[in-house]
Amino acid sequence: MHTYSLKTLATVLNVEFRGDENITINAIASMANAKQGQITFLADKKYQAQLKDCQASIVVLTKESLPFWNGAALIVSNPYLTYAKLAQLLDTTPLPAEEIAPSAVISSHATLGKNVAIGANAVIESGVILGDNVIVGAGCFIGKDTKIGNNTKLWANVSIYHNIEIGENCLIQSGAVIGSDGFGYANDRGQWVKIPQLGRVIIGNNVEIGASTTIDRGALDDTIIRDGVIIDNQCQIAHNDQIGEHTAVAGGVIMAGSLKIGKYCLIGGASVINGHMEICDKVTVTGMGMVMRPISEPGVYSSGIPLQSNKVWRKTASLVLHIDEMNKRLKSLEKKLLQLSV
Repeated sequence: MHTYSLKTLATVLNVEFRGDENITINAIASMANAKQGQITFLADKKYQAQLKDCQASIVVLTKESLPFWNGAALIVSNPYLTYAKLAQLLDTTPLPAEEIAPSAVISSHATLGKNVAIGANAVIESGVILGDNVIVGAGCFIGKDTKIGNNTKLWANVSIYHNIEIGENCLIQSGAVIGSDGFGYANDRGQWVKIPQLGRVIIGNNVEIGASTTIDRGALDDTIIRDGVIIDNQCQIAHNDQIGEHTAVAGGVIMAGSLKIGKYCLIGGASVINGHMEICDKVTVTGMGMVMRPISEPGVYSSGIPLQSNKVWRKTASLVLHIDEMNKRLKSLEKKLLQLSV
C-alpha cells in the first residue's frame, strides 16, 4: 500500500494545494464513502452540497468549488482527469504474472526480451518475439511468428493467433481473441466454401482491448487498430477493419468487415456498424446506434428509440407501422389543397 502526503501529490501532479502539506492518504474512494486517510474528488458541481458531510482527508476540486470545502484540497482544472492519475498512483491491481512459470510451454525458437513474465500453462509458439517487460497471464496462447512490443500486458486466457503484431504499452483483458478467422465464405449452389483468411491483425501502441472482445484477421489485407485506441468488452471487430488513432469503442459494439473509422471517434455501446464504408474523424455515435451509411461530417449521430413505458411504446410502434399509409394520405391532402388554391 502506497502512502502519499498532500505536498507530494501536488508535486507529482503539478497542481496547487491547500492545507497541511503533511496530511497523508493511502487510498481513493467515492465522496459518499471516503474516510480519513483517503482522497476523493468532486467532478460535477451538482454534488457540491455533499462536501459538507465528506469525511475524506483530501478532496480534489476546482477553484470554483473550493469555498464549499474547509479541509485539505488539491486544486485542479479537471478533477476527473486528476482522479484518473491518482487511481494510477494508488492502483493495487496485481500483475497477471511475476515470473516465468514452470508449467509455461515456450518454444526454443521464441525470443524473449528482458524481464518477461509468463503465467502458468501459457503457450508461446515458435517465431514469437516478446519485447522487454512483457507480461503474459496464465493460460494465454501466442501463435507462431507473433510480435508483442515492450511493456504490453496480457491478462489470463488471451488468445493471440499466428503472425500478429501488437505494439508497446498495450493492455489486453482476459478472454480476448486477436487474429481469429474473419467471416469469409463463398456460396456454391447452397454449400458454403470457406475462404482462408490470409491477412494479419496489426495493433499500434498504447491500445487497450476489453475482455472477450474479438478482432478478426484480414482476408487479404490487414485488420488495423491504430495507436491509442480503447475498445471495451465483448466487441466484434471484423476482418479488414481499420480504427483510427485514439478512437474509443464502448461495450458490445459490432463492426462488419472492411470498415474504416477515423481518429478521435466515440462509438457508443451496443452500436452496429455496416461494413465496406468509411466514418470520418471526430464522429460520435450514441449508444445503440445503427450506422448503415458512410459518415463524412464530424458530429454526433443517433438512432433507435429511447426507452418508454410499454403503453407509450405500443402507441409509438403502431404509428410507425402506419407511416406509409399516413404519408399517402398527407400527399393526397396536399394535392387537393393545391388544386383548391389554383
